[in-house]
Amino acid sequence: MVQDRSTPKSPKSKVRNNHTLPTDRFSESKNLDCSAWFSENLYKILAILFVIGTVAALFFLRNVGDTAALLCFEKQARDLERIEFPRINWNSITPILDKTSRFANFRSDRWIVVSVSNYPNDSLRNLEQANLGFRVVDYLPYDSYVRKTVGYLFAIQHGAKKIYDADNRGDVLDGDLGKHFDVELTGESARQEVILQYSHDNPNRTVVNPYIHFGQRSVWPRGLPLENVGEIEHEEFYTEVFAGKQFIQQGLSNGLPDVDSVFYFTRKSSLESYDIKFDEHAKKVALPQGMMAPVNSFNTLYHSSAFWALMLPVSVSTMASDVLRGYWGQRLLWEIGGYLAVYPPTVHRYDIVEAYPFSHEKDLHVNVGRLIKYLISWRSNKHRLFEKILDLSFAMAEEGFWTERDLKLTAAWLQDLLAVGYQQPRLMTLELGRPRANIGHGDRREFIPQKLPSVHLGVEETGTVNFEIANLINWRKTFGNVVLIMHCSGPVERTALEWRLLYGRIFRTVVILSEKKDVDLAVAETHLDQAYKHLPKIFDQFSSAEGFLFLQDNTILNYWNLLHADKTKLWITNKVSKSWSIVSSNDNSDWFSKQASMVQKVVSMMPVHFQVNYKETITSDKSLLICSSEVFYIPQRFVGDFVELVNLVDNLEIHQKVAIPMFFVSMDSPRNFDSVLDTMTYMRKPPTNSSTLYSAKVPAVHPWSVSSEQDFIKLIRIMAEGDPLLMELV
Repeated sequence: MVQDRSTPKSPKSKVRNNHTLPTDRFSESKNLDCSAWFSENLYKILAILFVIGTVAALFFLRNVGDTAALLCFEKQARDLERIEFPRINWNSITPILDKTSRFANFRSDRWIVVSVSNYPNDSLRNLEQANLGFRVVDYLPYDSYVRKTVGYLFAIQHGAKKIYDADNRGDVLDGDLGKHFDVELTGESARQEVILQYSHDNPNRTVVNPYIHFGQRSVWPRGLPLENVGEIEHEEFYTEVFAGKQFIQQGLSNGLPDVDSVFYFTRKSSLESYDIKFDEHAKKVALPQGMMAPVNSFNTLYHSSAFWALMLPVSVSTMASDVLRGYWGQRLLWEIGGYLAVYPPTVHRYDIVEAYPFSHEKDLHVNVGRLIKYLISWRSNKHRLFEKILDLSFAMAEEGFWTERDLKLTAAWLQDLLAVGYQQPRLMTLELGRPRANIGHGDRREFIPQKLPSVHLGVEETGTVNFEIANLINWRKTFGNVVLIMHCSGPVERTALEWRLLYGRIFRTVVILSEKKDVDLAVAETHLDQAYKHLPKIFDQFSSAEGFLFLQDNTILNYWNLLHADKTKLWITNKVSKSWSIVSSNDNSDWFSKQASMVQKVVSMMPVHFQVNYKETITSDKSLLICSSEVFYIPQRFVGDFVELVNLVDNLEIHQKVAIPMFFVSMDSPRNFDSVLDTMTYMRKPPTNSSTLYSAKVPAVHPWSVSSEQDFIKLIRIMAEGDPLLMELV
C-alpha cells in the first residue's frame, strides 16, 4: 500500500522594499584596523562560535552514540517545547465507510495483513491509501512497513475479528495457522484448557526470554534487553491460567527466528545461513501481569479485543517499532484482563537477506530496558480504555520513548478505530499494584524444556542435554528424599533387583518386604495383612526422609505423573472406585464384625483429636472402612501420628486394609488428602489382554503382575512411553 508523495510548498519570500538608500552607501571606506574591528564585533563572533559549537556537539553525540548525553540534551530541548495533550470529542466521531474500493462490499472475520518489500503492483495502486479517509495516513512515512497500520484499519472496517500480522518471508508450517494458534477463544471450536504461565514468584522479574522454554537457551529475541540475555536457566516451576484471554498470540519461527543484530552478527563464524529449530512439542506459555516478552510484527495473531494494540509507532526506527508496540500493548492488555501467550513454532523463516545493522536497532538497545520498568510502574486513573491508551502514549512521549508525532498518531488511530465501527473493550477492575498471591505447592506446574542444537559464538552445540535426562534429573530432584517401600507377594529372587533397578533411579532408596525373608537380597519378612506394623522400623531407619511411599508389587507407579502432588499431605486411593469403601459389619461375615470390634477398641483409646477426625468420616459404630491399600504415602509430618496409632493397635490382628484407612482418617480429614491418586487405573481383576489396561497418563495402574524377567521386560517396554530412558535397561 502506497501513498503519493506530496512536495511541500516553499514559503513565500519576504522581500524588504527599501525606497531610499542610506546616504553613506558609496562613502569612502574605513581604514581596516583588525584590532578595532575585532573589539567592535566581539559579541557577534562569540554568538557564531556558540552556534557552531552546539551544532558540532549535537552531530558528535548522535554519531558516537553517547546516549546518556544525547538523552539529556534532547530532554532539555523537550522541556523548552511542551507537548500538548490531544483533545478528542469521543462522542462526535464521524463513521468512515468504504464506498470507493472494489472491496467495499467484502467482509470476513479472518484477515492476514502482510508487509511486502517489492514495489506495489497495479492491484495495490488501485487501492490508494490516501483515498480511504483514515486520519493515520497523515502521520505515516512513505515507503515503510509501518504503513501496515492502514491495512489493520481496512481489515477491521471489513469485519475482522482476528488479524494475523505477518511478513512475506515466512512459510506457515503445515499450511494451517489454526493448527498452531488458538484462532477461536470462545464457542464450541475453542480449546477449553488451562495454559502454563510463568511464575510471578519473583516480583523483581519483569521480562523473560521465551526461547528458553522452547529449547533454545543461547538464542534471544529481538527486543530483549541485552542485560537479560545471560539469564539462560529454565523455570523452576510454572503456574497455570485459564484459556480465553490470550488476546495476543506470539508464534515462534524456525530457521531464522526474530533475533537482533547483536545475535545475528556474533553467533556464527561463517557465511552460512541460520537454521535454528524450536521444540514444536513444548506447551504454549502465558505471561502474568508484571512480566513481559518481546512481540514482533511478522508472526503474531491478534484477537479483536486487542486490535487497538496493532498501531505501529513512526518516530522510532523500523526495527524498534513493532517491539515498542508490543511492550506498550502488553501493558495496556492488563487493563482489560488479557495476556500475551507465546506459541511453539508456527512458520519457517529462511535466512536469505542480510540483517539490519546495529544502528537500525539503536532505539531498542538504548531504551527498551528502561521502557519495561516504566510500563510496569505506570498507572492511570482514566475510566475508559481509549483514554488510558492516550494517557500512556502521552506519558511515553514526555519520557522520550517516542515523540509527539506518535502521540498524534495514537489520537488519530483511536479515532479511526471508532470511525470504522470498533468497540473498545471494557476495563477490568484490577488492582495492578496489589500484593501478588502466594503460590502454594499445589499451584506449581513442572516443565523442563529440551535443549536443542544451536549456534553459540561460532560453535555448534552438538552435545545437547537430552530431554529425557532432564526429566530424570527433575524426578530425582522431586523424589530423591522419599523412601519407596515395596511389598512383594511373589518370589523376590526374580524381581527384587529389577524393582530396585526400576524405582531406585527415582527414589532415595527402595525397601523391599516380602512373605519370605532373603538376607542376600536384603528383603525383610513381613506378611501383607500386618505390613503396616513393620513401617515404624523403616521410619526410624530413614528418619531424615521427606516421606514414605508404600507400594504393592501388583500396582505399577507412573512416577512422572506424581510431580504435582503435595509431599506434605497424605495420599491414598480414597476416591478411587472399587478401592475404598464403607461396609456395614451387620451385613457381612464374622470377619468384618471382628475387625469392626477391634477398630472400635482402638478408636476408644485414641487421643481426642484422632477420635474427632475419625468420627467426622465414620459416624456409625457398625460401619467399617475398607481400602485395599496397594499404594499410599505418608509425609514426614505425619510419621509420629502413624507410629502412635500403630502402637495403639499393639497385638490386635487388625488387617492392613482396615488399619490403613482407619489411620488415615484419624490423622487428617479426607478433604485434606492430596488428590494425586484419584485418577489411577483400578480394576479388581485384570482384563484378558493386560496391555490394554496400562496408560502412561495416570499416576498408577492396578492390577499388574510381574513374576519373572520376561514380565519385567514387558513392563519396562510399556512404561517407556512415559520414561523413554527405561529402554536403556533392556
